[in-house]
Amino acid sequence: MATHGHRRIIFAPEAGSRLPIALDSIGYNPEQERVSRPDGYPAYHWLQTAEGQGLILFGEQRMFLPRGSGVLLPPRLPHRYEAVRDGWRTYYLTFAGGSADSILLSLGLSGPSFHQWEDDAPVGNMVEALLNLQEKEADPFGQNASAGAYRFLLALSSCGSADDRRSISGNLGKLQPLLAWMEESYGNPDIGLNDLSGRIGVSGRYLNSLFLHTFGLSPYAYFIRLRIRKSKELLIGLPEASVKSIAQRVGFRDASHFVATFRKLSGTTPEQFRSLH
Repeated sequence: MATHGHRRIIFAPEAGSRLPIALDSIGYNPEQERVSRPDGYPAYHWLQTAEGQGLILFGEQRMFLPRGSGVLLPPRLPHRYEAVRDGWRTYYLTFAGGSADSILLSLGLSGPSFHQWEDDAPVGNMVEALLNLQEKEADPFGQNASAGAYRFLLALSSCGSADDRRSISGNLGKLQPLLAWMEESYGNPDIGLNDLSGRIGVSGRYLNSLFLHTFGLSPYAYFIRLRIRKSKELLIGLPEASVKSIAQRVGFRDASHFVATFRKLSGTTPEQFRSLH
């Protein structure tokens, strides 16, 4: 988890004028402010959540951006975004370039797209790694930055075909109200499948199909992973709190069940995780 201050690198336009992908800026914001762009941004814009949760609106889309997710916006698309609560930390990448349009079209990323990944997925750390590299090494012509941005976009596109991503994007639109509710209700141990499906007015079977196609997980498995992710935030943020109290805060009635689930998904016990962080 990043704890340092605002970091930003702005690239000189002439440095990347002949590159297929030319970075405009890259950075990290430890306290993402509200942004409104009625005319959009002049370049492609990638925004991802490092910690906390944000909300982004563009067109008729209203999407929450929890940790482990991001959105890619094309140039000049009107949009606005803001924190859902204090402590929304973000990484961002803006870019253009002579071949950017054709490259993104070939990768199936030319339109606005939402992406989500597991904690250990390499794509989640690539913008941070590129920022670290740019801060440490001279890159006067932007060639290393261009290559790094291309690798990132390639990784972003590798989760499936363009048709798959359009289908997943449609599913996410249907699931967004439920995902937002789950983010707020993870501490309630009484929530079951009927409660989840009832939030968006579909059957349990259809909801299961939506989650499997979109995340590769059942709704229950997704909810459990969300609870474990929230417990990690609490283990670090509340160092004096007992494991039992944190288990209760994230919707587990039984501490031993919480510890066993945490170990299964994280490879360590809650106490071991806390000591490492």
